[in-house]
Amino acid sequence: MGDETTAPEDRYAAAERLKADGKLEEAVTALEAIAADHPDFTLAFSAMSAWCTRLERHADAVKHARRVCELAPTDPFSFTALSVACMRAGMIPEAEDALARSRMLQGG
Repeated sequence: MGDETTAPEDRYAAAERLKADGKLEEAVTALEAIAADHPDFTLAFSAMSAWCTRLERHADAVKHARRVCELAPTDPFSFTALSVACMRAGMIPEAEDALARSRMLQGG
């Protein structure tokens, strides 16, 4: 799976299979390898944020959610996800700021 010549989408699918098999830590490790080889592959960072939250690795979840926002700065969902990650990490002001940004992008 750590083959940088394999398409990131295929490697992502393999990480999803690990997650489905209950191997969440291994799945995150697989995503980290994808992100290292493809630093603009938003889906890997988005999944890492969500999966790190499930593993209670909140600092990592926030870091990955911030990267998603960098890669997709006009996507309101990116900021909503960042808000959730920050909230779970106890970073309430940051969570509120991210949620406000999401609402602004939605036109509200």
